[in-house]
Amino acid sequence: MRFKFRVLEGPDHGVEISAASDLFLIGSAEGSHLRLTDPAVSPHHCAIMVTPKGFLVRDLGSSRGTEIGNVRVESAYISSGAVMAVGGSSIYFEVLAEVQEEPALVSDRFGDVVGQSPAMRRILGLLPRLAACDCTVLVEGETGTGKGLVAEAIHQHGPRADAPFVVADLGAMPKNLMEVELFGQVFEAARGGTVFLDEIGELPLELQPKLLRVLDKRKLAIDLRVIAATSRNLREEVQKGTFRADLYHRLNTVNLRIPPLRERLEDIPLLVAHFYPRLNPKADRVPLANLLAAIPRSEWPGNVRELRCTVERAMLLGDFPASGERYEKALSFREAKSKVVESWERGYLRELIRRNGGNVSRAARTAKMNRNHLTALLKRYRVVATND
Repeated sequence: MRFKFRVLEGPDHGVEISAASDLFLIGSAEGSHLRLTDPAVSPHHCAIMVTPKGFLVRDLGSSRGTEIGNVRVESAYISSGAVMAVGGSSIYFEVLAEVQEEPALVSDRFGDVVGQSPAMRRILGLLPRLAACDCTVLVEGETGTGKGLVAEAIHQHGPRADAPFVVADLGAMPKNLMEVELFGQVFEAARGGTVFLDEIGELPLELQPKLLRVLDKRKLAIDLRVIAATSRNLREEVQKGTFRADLYHRLNTVNLRIPPLRERLEDIPLLVAHFYPRLNPKADRVPLANLLAAIPRSEWPGNVRELRCTVERAMLLGDFPASGERYEKALSFREAKSKVVESWERGYLRELIRRNGGNVSRAARTAKMNRNHLTALLKRYRVVATND
């Protein structure tokens, strides 16, 4: 959908610009789609996102705020004919009647994020713009879809690329130490760079107001960019009262949903070709064509991570799950993921023992595992070792 902005009042009076993109940035910084010279406009002032529900305006933490109809808003939908107050300027918004298809992307990758499906092409088109601005981004998606890769790509291609990229996995962080680690060590280590708050939905309710204060004051207290990710549905968590609505809206300045692999199966050949030269270069190579031909038909409950493990297993052991192997749709995500892990571990252990002549000690050294741990796994999966 094409739309147009026209500056009605302010130093840039009369400037017009039309666009047909999913993300439109207004500010004084270079790279803004509508770049204003108004000194009251922040470098990254606000963003307009095209969503299934309409045109969503989000203020990007500007100093003077964004107003619609004399009401200051952090997030609001606008319709054609709306007038926005941005800094000291008034901007008219109009939806154009002409509808054009989104142009094809030149590249099928951005950093280590790759894809050629329509859903991924849309994301790949947004990532360069998100990298150029300094806004907070919330990345949503199932476990294994590549949310961390998206966050890292945004950082590596942005103005903070030479500064630290610090990952804080809130799902793995001890609850009793989270406050000290997150608000002390993590944020200090990320100074000047980007902090990636993985599994933000795991942040305890009592610590959420503190994170909100940090986000609101980060430009004054500590200079950093925040990218958050979650495999939970935070909207549902807000409804249940386990996640603060104000923190959700503050994190959700720009939202990216990474689709599960089952919704973009056409990306599998590209992903396999991407993994191929990176996995175990010292191992005997399986021809790429053979890899692609042997990829099993699956619902891929573990998403891209599962695919990567499958390719790695094939290159290491020359082994694939049966081509007809599927996972029941009635299973929960956790149950389906457990089946994938068990299948991989059982196949790995069988081949490990076979290649080491049934010798457990030698197999443990090859796999760089503790011998007792390996013995327990062999017992669990009923893999027989012929000698020690």
